[in-house]
Amino acid sequence: MKEVDYLIIGQGIAGTMLSWFLLEEGKRVIVIDDAKPNSASRVAAGIINPVSGRRFEPAWMYDTIYPYAKAIYLQLSALLQVSVFTARQIWSVFPSAQMQSAFLQKTSDSAYTEVPSALRYEEFLDQPHGAAIVEGATINLSSFLPAYRKYLHDRESLKAEHFELAKLELLEKGVRYGDLLAEKIIFCDGVATSANPYFEKIKFLPNKGEVLQIEVPGLVTNDIIKKSITLVPQDNGLFWAGSSFVWDYTDDHPTEAQRLILEKSLNQLLKVPYIIKGQLAAVRPSGNDRRPIVGFHPEHPAIGVFNGLGTKGCSLAPYMASHFKDVLVKNAVLMPEIDVKRYF
Repeated sequence: MKEVDYLIIGQGIAGTMLSWFLLEEGKRVIVIDDAKPNSASRVAAGIINPVSGRRFEPAWMYDTIYPYAKAIYLQLSALLQVSVFTARQIWSVFPSAQMQSAFLQKTSDSAYTEVPSALRYEEFLDQPHGAAIVEGATINLSSFLPAYRKYLHDRESLKAEHFELAKLELLEKGVRYGDLLAEKIIFCDGVATSANPYFEKIKFLPNKGEVLQIEVPGLVTNDIIKKSITLVPQDNGLFWAGSSFVWDYTDDHPTEAQRLILEKSLNQLLKVPYIIKGQLAAVRPSGNDRRPIVGFHPEHPAIGVFNGLGTKGCSLAPYMASHFKDVLVKNAVLMPEIDVKRYF
């Protein structure tokens, strides 16, 4: 029987960041994860964007979480010897004159946006209403998550298997899972938490997203290009093109219907032909109030959750994981806005 301080279920961006901060504090951690290829973190483009949604509101706590996230990702780049963080400009194409006016009004005092003196990509993009520049970034999840997985494996902190809730035993103090004894278990397993009976009171709003992998001959850029669809350059010369939002779905597989919707958006953005190389789909976890879900079950204090980071996961995860670590290790007070007890 192996004794540890924490079992962490899931190695997406949430489980990765929380386990790293706890390991840095000298805690004994085992991450249980089956590396499901279409988990939300493995399909996501890892975009960090200071502007939220079509209302162009400033992202929650962005002035605090962004510089912290950048510093942590650069630290992990050095540790893992992979490129994790890339600063990028978001070339945001206005779909209408009304959207242009709304953007300029909402972001007039933003330090992260500007109006360009000339249009870029005239040969490639349909942009009759102009565009703006937003200072953002991407996290290279396709390199970062596998590199960190190896880091866990090398430290005997990874159990590479599918977690089965039926095998979890609650003890008087702590939990048992197979041959593992732990003081606490923390679920960082994305949408799977929405089916966990310990957290059935959480009002999850899971939604399915689909993306295309495309080639655009002649288009070479470091920028993210955004209109009704977002193009993110990838290391292999392709673009991540997405993503769709579907609230009513039967499974987590790609569909022809969403492929056609994504193609329609591409045709409204691009003036040149493109080649579809692949299609991916995943289900995103998010809470009904668009805030992270963090903390421990009020009746089962050994069972915790770190989830619900949503589409802002890559920007939120480092700061929120560090904060949760301080709660666990240093008796800090959990931010009430993210406390899971708001659902109980």
